[in-house]
Amino acid sequence: MRIIAGSARSLPLKTLSGMETRPTSDRIKETLFNMLNPELPGSRFLDLFAGSGQMGLEAVSRGAQAAVFVENNKKAASCIEENIRFTRFTDQCTLLVKDVISAIRWLEGREHFDLVFLDPPYRKHLEKDVLQALGESSLITESSLIVVEAALDTDFSWAESMGYTITKEKTYKTNKHVFLRLM
Repeated sequence: MRIIAGSARSLPLKTLSGMETRPTSDRIKETLFNMLNPELPGSRFLDLFAGSGQMGLEAVSRGAQAAVFVENNKKAASCIEENIRFTRFTDQCTLLVKDVISAIRWLEGREHFDLVFLDPPYRKHLEKDVLQALGESSLITESSLIVVEAALDTDFSWAESMGYTITKEKTYKTNKHVFLRLM
């Protein structure tokens, strides 16, 4: 696993061994960031269920102004800290070792984000709770883009009733990215 492009291009990143996290493959990450590229320069990026932190670090490497990482697994959070130091993005990155809903509440009134990426554990229906909390917060606006990485069979038919529009869906062999904005 590595940074694909930008100022930290080709730097290797650490990840946890085992099945505690599911790092996004380089190929899928490259496809996603090619789609996000127009929105990245100067943006504020929120990486929820951050794992190794690779998504937020990729965003900063490609021009995001700042990234906030949320991860409640202490081993994964330690890995994120190491990756932030190794990439020398300590001034642009903040790590919150909290569960995602608590972090959203904690960030309320302190931050706003242009891009939000969430990659919750598959098939636990956490994306619905997170999108509900985000939609009720001041962290995002109608111009914010949210990308959810989910299993292929994850249903998002409820998104519109929560005030979201699905603007795009990109499917891969084993998962998908769903792009949402507030209506």
